[in-house]
This record gives sequence, C-alpha cells and structure tokens, in this order.
Amino acid sequence: MRVYYSDTDAGGVVYHANYLNFFEHARTEMLRKAGFEQDTLLAQDLVFVVRHMSLDFVRPARFNQSLVVVTELVKAGAATLLFQQRLQDADGDIYCQADVKIGCISAQHFQPTRIPQAIKQELARVG
Repeated sequence: MRVYYSDTDAGGVVYHANYLNFFEHARTEMLRKAGFEQDTLLAQDLVFVVRHMSLDFVRPARFNQSLVVVTELVKAGAATLLFQQRLQDADGDIYCQADVKIGCISAQHFQPTRIPQAIKQELARVG
C-alpha cells in the first residue's frame, strides 16, 4: 500500500485513526483471498465486527511511503477470530502493530453466531 496525502496530518505523518483503516482493508482482502466476500456473507446473515483492538504505534509512517500490512490469524474460536497485524516497510521495520479480536454476529439479530468451519479453514490456509 501507499501512504496518501489524505492519510496524513499537517506534518505529513499518518494520522493515528488511519491505521485502523489500513488494518481493516487488509483483513477484508484476507477474507477475499480466502474466497469470501462480505456482501455475500451479509446475505447469509453473517457479519464480522471488531470486538477488541490493541494498537502499538512504533514509529511514524509518512506521506508517500510504500508499506505492507501483514495479517496473521492467531486463533479461531467458535464465534471469534484473533488476528495479529503489523504495518511494515520492505526492510521489515514496523510502524504500527495490532492485536484484533473479531466477532461473528447475526446481521439480523446482532447476536453472536458460529463462524462456519469453511471460513475458519480457508482463513487459516491463507493467513
């Protein structure tokens, strides 16, 4: 990914809230790579929501940097997924890292629901 001007504050440093967007986009792409689209899951009454997130801002990312978000599935529970994510450059220098707990809920009832085994298996395969 590239850091755009719109991702930064007046000093050319990534605004802290934008790291959440970077991590969200990476999890969405991981789900897509596993063969699942969020709109299709929504039609099946499944939605993934952030339950908890812990961030560590290591160093400032800056305008026009080329970075990558590494996303790893750490644990898959009955209705939750635990990811570790990090934003880093090509040399492996980390800019921000996060532990993210995702819950699976019914879109209709907003109650926890089991994650289909196929989703957990494919996420483990790609992540």
